[in-house]
Amino acid sequence: MSLQFPLAEDPTPEDLEAGRLFFARETTFLKGVVAMAGLPPGNRPEVCFAGRSNVGKSSLINALTGRKNLARSSNTPGRTQEINFFEAGQDAYVVDLPGYGYAEAPKKIVEKWQALLKQYLSGRANLRRAFVLIDMRHGIKAVDEEILAMLDKSAVTFQVVLTKTDKVNAATREANLAQVREALTKHPAAYPEIVVTSSEKGEGIPTLRAIIAALARVS
Repeated sequence: MSLQFPLAEDPTPEDLEAGRLFFARETTFLKGVVAMAGLPPGNRPEVCFAGRSNVGKSSLINALTGRKNLARSSNTPGRTQEINFFEAGQDAYVVDLPGYGYAEAPKKIVEKWQALLKQYLSGRANLRRAFVLIDMRHGIKAVDEEILAMLDKSAVTFQVVLTKTDKVNAATREANLAQVREALTKHPAAYPEIVVTSSEKGEGIPTLRAIIAALARVS
């Protein structure tokens, strides 16, 4: 019996090179968006990154693009309330969604962000895939289930990217992988492969680059 939600297969040398070249181009910050009216034209493919605060989203985006400070993390969880768009060359957008799951943010701010996120996910036809970052040390938590359910409802394919894998031992890694796999069986929008990464050590970065480059080529 095949394993549900296996780890992503190693890309071919050709796909690895395509991913390297895709992110070897200059990736630049385009704009921060706080309302649907501010979204850039949906005339090119895009992928977005979602994750709860302190999951390592900024570090991952910086590792993918080879830029140390392209995506900036805040020392205060929940401070960034914009949808940040980055241009990957002239062909695609990389989108950084605000971190979720912070207890300190006022209720009205959380509600406003949730409304904007729902509108974005349901109304962005050029969105190829959402990458949902999960901390390998903790697995999927209740707050993550909220965003996964939102993606299901919006019929947006999402792929789980496990972060900070260098921070756990082998036993914890396997236990939390099993927990994530079990949780994903309940989500019809889940893409059937998981990517394991470490921004600090570089694990999984070439694989994720290759996946994104392939999505950007989809017409």
